[in-house]
Amino acid sequence: MTSTPPELIAALARIRPDVQGMHAYAVPDSTGLLKMDAMENPYRLPPALRQTLGERLGQVAINRYPGGRADDLRAALARHAGLPAGWALMLGNGSDELIGLLALACDVPGASILAPAPSFVMYQLSAQLQGLGFHAVPLAADFALDEAAMLAAIERHGPALVYLAHPNNPTGTLWDAATIARIAAAQAARGALLVLDEAYQPFATRTWLDVARADAAAHSHVLVMRTLSKFGLAGVRVGYLMGDARLIAQIDKVRPPYNLSALNIECALFALEHADEFAAQAAAIRAQRAALLDALAAMPGVRPYPSEGNMVLARVADSGDAQADAHAAQRVFEGMRARKVLVKNVSTMHPMLAGCLRLTVGSAPENAQMLAALQDSL
Repeated sequence: MTSTPPELIAALARIRPDVQGMHAYAVPDSTGLLKMDAMENPYRLPPALRQTLGERLGQVAINRYPGGRADDLRAALARHAGLPAGWALMLGNGSDELIGLLALACDVPGASILAPAPSFVMYQLSAQLQGLGFHAVPLAADFALDEAAMLAAIERHGPALVYLAHPNNPTGTLWDAATIARIAAAQAARGALLVLDEAYQPFATRTWLDVARADAAAHSHVLVMRTLSKFGLAGVRVGYLMGDARLIAQIDKVRPPYNLSALNIECALFALEHADEFAAQAAAIRAQRAALLDALAAMPGVRPYPSEGNMVLARVADSGDAQADAHAAQRVFEGMRARKVLVKNVSTMHPMLAGCLRLTVGSAPENAQMLAALQDSL
């Protein structure tokens, strides 16, 4: 084994100690497996549309930086989302980049971010990478928002940003509208921001944007974030952030120039021109979600939780001993992987998730294969 050169030791010392102590975001190898761990749309475009898209991408001037087509995409997304009056929209390389840019824009001394837990891991990671404080507020036992705890934490910590994933990942929960309204009011009273992360909106029964459309002026401190990943373009990496035009203008200043490639922009525009095709796919996924929930509920030893996303959280061990339940979930996860099905083991992400796996909603054949692997692994 070769020794570490002193120059490398010195260079590594320049890297922040907290970064060196972190684990990189891991994407497991899914070669040869049915991939049901990342909430991807299982449906591809019809062959004719694929050919049309390929021909169109072949005409893109990839020797040039993206130009006016980014403006075209913003306009198309505004029409697609039904942007409230007085609001504007900025683009991100997926919603992950937008989460990082929000932390960067709000990084003033003493600032912090608050979110319920368990929820999307990038909220906490963005705060850590930007040197901001992060406050996690545990959900209620049924994975609903603990309103009293959320309001108390806002009062105590005064966060610059509160994130609410709507629906939530990994639980699939769609928060109570009245609770969101009171959290929004608490942030407004402190002159702070609330971000509704609607990544899974295509599968949900409502959107918070309806509230903004009814009274945009009263919600000028609220931002709504979406992505085209769950729309059906996970490989394209297009996210967008909506809010009062004056607020978006300030946040957009920290966005890198040309953060979306010309090819990604053209793919997104093409998809929005064929939004009916993707809407039909979302309807099929919602129908498959209902069937998957029924099948899981009928499976002894499994407790599925209601979901308004394209995932289902399923508890496969519930002894009351978190460590034992985590081990049991890991055994089931490994059993499914041995049967060529990859799901997400969330059992160690948060104490409330002990014994839980997260299952992507796929096509009917994919769900059948996943259910069979789960049954054989219990």
